[in-house]
Amino acid sequence: MTIEYLTLAAYFVILLVVGVVFARLNQGMSDFVRGGARGTWWMVGTSMLMAGISAFTFTGNGSAAYEAGPTLLAIYAANILGFVLGGLFLAKWYRQTRAYTAADVIRQRFGPVVEQFNVVSLLLTMPFQAAIQLWALGTFVTAVFGFPLATTIVVIGLITVTYSAFGGMWGVMATDVVQGIIMFGMTVLVAVLCLVEIGGVGAFFSYFSDPRYAEAFRFVKEPGQFAQDKFTWSWIIVIFVMQLLTQINLSTATKYLAVKDGREASRAAWWAMGLMIVGSLVWFLPPMVARFLYEAEVNGLGISDPSTAAYAVAAQHVLPNGLMGVMIAAMFSATMSSMDMGLSNQTGIIVRNLLPAWRRWRGAAEPDETQQLLLCRSITAGLGALIIAASVTLAFQDKFVMFDAFILLASVIGTPLGLPLIMGLILRRLPSWGYVAIFLGSLLPSLWSLLDERLNGAVWTAQERGGWVLAGGLAATLLCVPFRQRGSAVQRAREDEFFTQMETPVDFEKEIGGSLDGRQAVLTGRILCVLAGLLLFFLLVPNDTAARWAIAGLIAFVGVAGGLLWWGGARHTRMGR
Repeated sequence: MTIEYLTLAAYFVILLVVGVVFARLNQGMSDFVRGGARGTWWMVGTSMLMAGISAFTFTGNGSAAYEAGPTLLAIYAANILGFVLGGLFLAKWYRQTRAYTAADVIRQRFGPVVEQFNVVSLLLTMPFQAAIQLWALGTFVTAVFGFPLATTIVVIGLITVTYSAFGGMWGVMATDVVQGIIMFGMTVLVAVLCLVEIGGVGAFFSYFSDPRYAEAFRFVKEPGQFAQDKFTWSWIIVIFVMQLLTQINLSTATKYLAVKDGREASRAAWWAMGLMIVGSLVWFLPPMVARFLYEAEVNGLGISDPSTAAYAVAAQHVLPNGLMGVMIAAMFSATMSSMDMGLSNQTGIIVRNLLPAWRRWRGAAEPDETQQLLLCRSITAGLGALIIAASVTLAFQDKFVMFDAFILLASVIGTPLGLPLIMGLILRRLPSWGYVAIFLGSLLPSLWSLLDERLNGAVWTAQERGGWVLAGGLAATLLCVPFRQRGSAVQRAREDEFFTQMETPVDFEKEIGGSLDGRQAVLTGRILCVLAGLLLFFLLVPNDTAARWAIAGLIAFVGVAGGLLWWGGARHTRMGR
């Protein structure tokens, strides 16, 4: 295992170097929290995709693929549709709000009271989302290396916090691109090798009609087939709608605020959509192959939920000698990208939206740009410590399995917070109490489900809870419609200003200026070329000819991506664009 340890050590050093290199682009809070709105479509689009996946994709969702086949792709179909809507109009609209953070967008639409409510709500919930993702990665690494779970979580968390605190959004986006190239290269390689191992595409699909797996691997399951009626039609519909809402409501505007203008934002969404389609086709094939070929080995693992390690088992069987360390690095990539984006977004919300309100209340002076940068880095470190502590706590509880914990968080908290924000985008006019009504309409069924479980011992499925939450929110929205023209003059002026600005194109040169397109590409390309050079050493590891060709393919993928970025960035710079 020595080569795996050296691989991980080198990978972590590179991440820290990337954070330090891109930290030089930070001149103020705008740079730290949104990359100065100078991000290119390919960098922002890749970063969005990476922020939307984590080791949970390969552990929690991988366990669903292992147990139930392709049904969980309903979640990823919602992600893809969200990016399609972004490419068509949402991405452009969100960028044209000219906001720094998602909380800015919420204030523009609903006013400062709703802004502060959402700031506090997000700060209470987002760390737990990141904690679940960190827990997922710790589980994956522990399954492969046998490291203590708590120690693994702490080490991974500290590394992510370090480069996020140094590099801010620039460091986050750059590391996301580097990590995305490694992650896609490795996951495509594992999927192809799994297909080779099982005998090809035809042999893979033949298992779907095998009597041992046919029932479990039908796309739509029968009620009672799985615990809490998961993977039935009602589950698919409710989970799809909830996931789509999390992808398109106003709080997701953050991911588009770093690009230069509306056109670049749309291109970023289309790019992320393409990557998501490719990922959905390859990420869940290995756990299914593990079910067909290595079921006894997976079930024999000495962990509480062995199906979460199905992807790791498949990868261990098919990867050439030495590449498991790179596979673990790819898993690190996915989780770190989710965690670092969350850290950057939450830091921006605290510094940009929460603390200024506190200072205005106290009559305190605003800090200068240098002080704001120092504050951003300090807050990032504090949030990181909170996420690490929450993740360690989750790792040692036994009430929820990983997949169910994620779905529970989305249905109980995520949907009530997100539904008013999407309705505020669809309906240009709402009564002054409209946000509160839609929020409470969504929240009350959620709270009742929790009380019913606790007091009466009732068992609520995810689709029952989510369905009632959605129904309550929609009913409250319909209640608002007849009163939507009864707002105050101030509210009407705010609504008009919000939608007018959202539809007004950004003139980058006049409003921002100082394009960094070439510099982003050159710096990222150089780092990827260095990575490709380091991967050459894996050709020295004892392997057969086929395995060496597989390694060479990975090296070529990383090297070509780096070379194209380096060449394109240099050309861009020479042309003075």
